[in-house]
Amino acid sequence: MLRKAMSGPIAVPVVLILQLVPLVIFPLESYNLGSQEWWLPVLLSVFALVAIFKLLVRRSHAQWPWYLLSFSQGFNIISRLMMAMPHATSTAQGGGIVINSKYLVITFVAMALSAFMIWYCELPEVRKRVSASAAARRA
Repeated sequence: MLRKAMSGPIAVPVVLILQLVPLVIFPLESYNLGSQEWWLPVLLSVFALVAIFKLLVRRSHAQWPWYLLSFSQGFNIISRLMMAMPHATSTAQGGGIVINSKYLVITFVAMALSAFMIWYCELPEVRKRVSASAAARRA
């Protein structure tokens, strides 16, 4: 029942567009130009936008947009795991070490959302829904 609702004609395009959310949620400090963290979320978002455009607008039957979405989300998980340790703590004004809970929470939420997106895009019902809408549009 849940899978049927998740692969509905409205749910699939909405969730595919929401692919961008786990790729770009970072603390605002990560997006300053002095940081080197901002370019990877932007690049992964461009990859996801190309794949979403190919699937939803161009109605492609090709497999590479699905692979590109999975690559973007998977690389998001890997990059966040690599960045979690350097950002896990910060130095307070008094010289003590403080846990950067905001960054860690955002990181784990984004990784969970990326894992969900990978799982969702691999559902046969979702791929059939996109393929069926492409076939209906061509007919």
